[in-house]
Order: sequence, then structure tokens, then C-alpha cells
Amino acid sequence: MQPRYRVIKTAILDAIESGVMKPGSQVPSENQLAQQHGVSRMTARRALSEMVDEGILMRSQGIGTFVSDSRPMSSMLEIKSIRDEIERRGHRYTNEILVLETAPASDAISQRLAVDVGEPIFHSIIVHCENNLPVQYEDRWVNPAWINDYLDKDFKAQTANFYLNQVAPLSQADHSVEAVIVEKDIAQALLIKPKEPCLKITRRTFSRGTGNENGLAAVVSHAVLFHPGSRYRLGGHLEF
Repeated sequence: MQPRYRVIKTAILDAIESGVMKPGSQVPSENQLAQQHGVSRMTARRALSEMVDEGILMRSQGIGTFVSDSRPMSSMLEIKSIRDEIERRGHRYTNEILVLETAPASDAISQRLAVDVGEPIFHSIIVHCENNLPVQYEDRWVNPAWINDYLDKDFKAQTANFYLNQVAPLSQADHSVEAVIVEKDIAQALLIKPKEPCLKITRRTFSRGTGNENGLAAVVSHAVLFHPGSRYRLGGHLEF
């Protein structure tokens, strides 16, 4: 038989996972939980305190205890490997490689990569998963001038971001973030409903590298990243 405080924790977790309690919902007080489960207030307090320590709940002094927003958060101000982010949270990283090819640069992509239209470039589409749940659909175009063996890399072992930074250390980037409804094939790959909102991050990375004779930053890759809004958020900390 489970200890009584764990029974309370399980009941709250079930309510969160079923959607009965959503992020921001207030949970019953210690007194209410004690009455509901026939336990002491101290037992109810232990259940809530452990869930606060685990980041599942958050306390607001004098107001109550609420369900935390448990979606993973990535920095808007830094570019990090999605694998590193997931493993730093103590979760399991896996991926599914959907496309890994050489393709001619379209007019739009040639402008983003600063290459000629029709020039062969590398293209990859990889779905990144956290505990087997898709959290990012990565559609990336790469300039072969920086990494001519891109297609030979083991993307099950490391991310595209990792390999690119080895040969073309990031010197600058531009990116934009917007809320979108994705196309059907992307929704299917992310295992979301057709009209579920996603975060779309469009990012172009540059490097001065060792092979760039004039020392000016040149484009390395252009990526479009889609994250289910229900599983991901962006944030950052600024000091002035």
C-alpha cells in the first residue's frame, strides 16, 4: 500500500495529466486535502511540498498553491543543442530522421544561404523527441562549403547543430519567432492535432570559420524549427 502522502500526489498528478487541472489552476489547500483523503494536515503538507520541490506545483505566499507551467523552456537569447536541453532536464532524447539529401537550392533558399539558384546543397528534416514525445520538427538547409560530409554524419548520435559548430563555430545569427498553424505533414510528424498552434523559429547562422579568407561572417545554415505550443515555450533573462 502506498503511503498516504503519495496517494495525494498521485491524485493531483492524475488531475493534471487528464486536464482537469491546467497550468495556473489552484489546487486544494492542505486542510481540504486532509479532509478529502482522511489524513492529517501534516501529511497533506508533505505531498504539496514535495510537488513544489519537483516543480509540478508553485506556491504563492498568502494566496495558495497552483499548477506550474511544466512545458520545457528554451532561451530566446542563446542557441543551444536541443539534445543538450532535453538531457539537462534529466529526460531521454531520441529522434527520427525524415529527410537527409542533396537538393538544388530554390530561389528562396539560395537567397537565405547566399548561393546560386540550383546549386546543390544539403537538406535534412529531423524530428527531435523528449521521452519519446516530439518537441521539435527541424527543417534545415546547409551550405556544403562548410561541411562537405554533412550527409555522412551520425544524426542519431548528435544533432546537426553539434556537427556544424565543430567545423563552423557560430559567430552570429538572425532569427524570428511566430505562432503558426503547421501543414498536415508537420502536424502528423509532431503527433499533434491539425490546428494545434506551434511556435515557428526561423534561424540563419553565420561563421567566420577558418576557411573564410576575408574574415567576414558567411552563412552556414538556414533552419526552420516548429515546436508544439503545448509542449514548448521560449524565455530569457535580461539585466540592465
